[in-house]
Amino acid sequence: MRNFFTRLGQDILVYFRVLVAIITFPFILIFTIIAFPFRALYKFNQYLNTEPDERPIADVFSDLATDKQTREGLWQQIEDLRMHLLRSVLMLTLTVIITFWFAQEVMAFLADPVGGLQNLQAIQVTEEIGVFMRVSMSVGIALAFPYIAFEVWYFAAPGLKPREKKLGLIGIPLATLLFLTGMAFTFYILLPAALPFLGGFTEIAQFWTAKEYFSFVTGLMFWIGLFFEFPLVIYVLTSMGFVKPQILAEQWRIAIVIIAILAAAITPTVDPVNMGLVMLPMTLLYFISIGLSYIAYAGRKRDNAELQENVADDGLG
Repeated sequence: MRNFFTRLGQDILVYFRVLVAIITFPFILIFTIIAFPFRALYKFNQYLNTEPDERPIADVFSDLATDKQTREGLWQQIEDLRMHLLRSVLMLTLTVIITFWFAQEVMAFLADPVGGLQNLQAIQVTEEIGVFMRVSMSVGIALAFPYIAFEVWYFAAPGLKPREKKLGLIGIPLATLLFLTGMAFTFYILLPAALPFLGGFTEIAQFWTAKEYFSFVTGLMFWIGLFFEFPLVIYVLTSMGFVKPQILAEQWRIAIVIIAILAAAITPTVDPVNMGLVMLPMTLLYFISIGLSYIAYAGRKRDNAELQENVADDGLG
């Protein structure tokens, strides 16, 4: 009889536990859903404000041959890089697939400077699908650019200080805007000036193929879009202490020569008109980079001064 009441009490206890779990489950689920973004923001804020391990890179390389833990950490970094690259490729694949639905409209838009797609011709069997894929890839890169930039930041963030992490995170939308601005500059300013010159250089009749035209347009838009990232890259590198504005200001003549070489490499001709159209924004971006570098350098000096003051105060305390 005693065992019967014991088992009965245990069964009743289990029953009430199950009943309480069933009754409270919806409330717990709703609370978890509501609290999830706040918990995620709290963890992300902690991640942004976490100080990295201060270890000279020379010590890391010297310990690779003797310290097993250092080698394991290096392999872990390589594995993390592989995952970041994999996610970036998957996102790029997704955006390219999405682009298939409106790639032909983009092709028609890009062909406006030459009067539309009807003024281009395909002379190879696979040329049309090749052009379609190239345009889809170009648009897919533009769409995936913010995520790819985030993956780059996420890979580098563990080795950055809190201020550098926040600057890099803020720089992602700015990098996207600069990339798109460079592409828009190419299409709306550079191409209308370059195409008439290229098409009217001699009296030879022009019958441009779709492959050559879209390769020229998308390649030019991509590279100039990347060049527009230069001010932001310089600002970030200065904030990290890798670049000093004084060196950029002193070596501006060499920079102009390098810009001229790059302009000659990405423009289809070496005539002064097209080279000047490319060199002008690149030169302007270089001097903007110098100004941003001075701003970043001043902010870094201020932060270092405040850090030294805090260390001194702690020592006195």
